[in-house]
Amino acid sequence: MFVRKVKTASGATAVQIVEKRHGVRRIVAHVGSAHDYAELAVLIASARDRIHAGQQALDLDAPATGGAAGAVVTGSASEVLWNVLCDAYRRLGFDQLAEEVFRALALARIVEPTSTSAAVGVLDELGVVAPPRNTFPAALRRCSDKDCRAVLAAACTVASRVGAASLVLYDVTTLHFEVEHEDTLRKVGMSKERRVDPQIQVGLLVDPSGFPLEVRCFEGNKAETTTLLPVLEDFRKRHDVEDMVVVADAGMLSASNLNALEDNGFSFIVGSRISKAPYDLAAHVERHGNAFDDGQVLESRRDMGTGKAKRSRRVVYQYRFARHKHDDRAINAMVDRAEKVAAGTRPLKKDRFVRIASTGTEVDWGLVERARQLAGLKGYVTNLAESTMDGHKVVAAYHDLWQVEASFRMAKSDLRARPIFHRERDAIEAHLTVVFAALAVSRHLQDAAGVTIKKLVTALRPLRTVRVDVGGHPITAAPQITSGARAILDRLPTITAPGH
Repeated sequence: MFVRKVKTASGATAVQIVEKRHGVRRIVAHVGSAHDYAELAVLIASARDRIHAGQQALDLDAPATGGAAGAVVTGSASEVLWNVLCDAYRRLGFDQLAEEVFRALALARIVEPTSTSAAVGVLDELGVVAPPRNTFPAALRRCSDKDCRAVLAAACTVASRVGAASLVLYDVTTLHFEVEHEDTLRKVGMSKERRVDPQIQVGLLVDPSGFPLEVRCFEGNKAETTTLLPVLEDFRKRHDVEDMVVVADAGMLSASNLNALEDNGFSFIVGSRISKAPYDLAAHVERHGNAFDDGQVLESRRDMGTGKAKRSRRVVYQYRFARHKHDDRAINAMVDRAEKVAAGTRPLKKDRFVRIASTGTEVDWGLVERARQLAGLKGYVTNLAESTMDGHKVVAAYHDLWQVEASFRMAKSDLRARPIFHRERDAIEAHLTVVFAALAVSRHLQDAAGVTIKKLVTALRPLRTVRVDVGGHPITAAPQITSGARAILDRLPTITAPGH
C-alpha cells in the first residue's frame, strides 16, 4: 500500500491510501483533502500512520510526524457548504420525502454534477458519509413508485406562494441521448440544438422569479404546442390553483392551442408572429406612418383560426428603439447576403430577401421594405381584458420568460442534466426528479445569497472543518471564514458562519 495525492475539481489535494495488486490499483481509504501545505503534510503523516499501524518502531528520539504534540488529522469535511445545502433542502420542505439517498444525490449534483454512481466520490471529497453505491438503483425506483416529484412540486408551490390569479411561465427544451436506436420515449424530433440523436422533451413551469414549480417529460417527437396543456392541468389538479395566467413564447402559438387553453379556463400571454403587424396596425400607419415613440405600446384585435375555431384575439405591440437598431443590423446583413446571391458570388442557401425570377435570382426589395417597417416591433397575444392587465403589464409579464431560459441553462450547465446514462423510462424520470430538486435548492440559495450557485459552491467548498487527535484527545478546528464566504453566509437565513 502507498499514499497517493490527487487534485480535485475544487483545487484541493485529496490524500488516499491505495493498494496495488497484480497491476490493479484499489483505493483503500480516502484520508481527507488538503487546501494548504501544512494540512497536506498532516494528512500524509496520518495516512502513513494508518499504513504502518501495529508495526514496531525503533526509539530514536525522532520528532513526531503527525504534527505538533503528536497531532493527527483524523478527518476533514466541507461542513459549512453541506450545512447550507441541507438547510435549504429542509427549508423547502423536501425532507418530508424521508429519502436520505435521494437527498445525497440531489445535493451532490449541486456541488459537482456527475453520473449517479460517481456521486459517492463527490460526497467522500466533501467528508460526508456517503450511502452505499448499490443502494442508488433502489432509491431511484422508490422515487418513481412514491411519486416523489409530486411531493417536491407541492413543496415548491408552497415555497413560491403561488396562489389564485397566479402568473406562471412555461417553456420546453430537449435533452439528447447518445444512442443509435429510438424507443417509446427517446425519439428523434425537432431539436433546439440541431441534433439528430434520439431525445426527450422537457417542459418546465416556473414562477416569475424563475423558481421551478413543475417539470414534465414527453416523447422526443412530440410537438411543443401539445405539451403545455397537460402540464397546466396537472399543476392545477395537484395544487388546486385557479385563474392562472400562463406566459409562453411564440412556439406555443397556434389557434387551436390557444382555444384549448381558454376552454379549460386558463388565461395566456404568448408571443405573436410579427408578420401580421402591418394589417393589425394599419390605422396607426395610415395616420402616423411608421413613426413610433421608444417604448410605445399599441393594441389591436385579430381573428385567429378558421371556421368554428376562429376567435377574435387581443394583440399588444411594443416598439423599442434598441430593438429597431438590432433589427436593422440583421436586415442589412441579410440584404448583403441576398445581393451576393443575386450577383452570383455566393451560393443560394436559406437566404431571406432572395427571389427566384425567370431571369435568375434577384433581391426582393419589396420584402426588404416590409421588414424595415416592422423593425423595432414585438407582438403579444392575450385573452386577458385590458381592464385586467394593460398593455405595459402584458409586455412586462412576457419579458419574465428569460427566467425559464435561465433555469434551463442552470439545469443543463451548472447541474448538468445531460448526458443522461439511463435507458428505462422510470430511471430517466427519476433522474429528472433529482435535477428538479437540485434546481429548486439552487434557485432558492441564489435568490437568498444574491450570487450564482457556482460562486456560492466555489466560495464555501474550501472551508474545511478539520478533526484532529492530539494525544488521544479529539479536537475540531473550525475553518477560517473568508470575507467573501462570510458575506454569502450572512445573507442566508438561519445559517450562522462558524466564528460568529
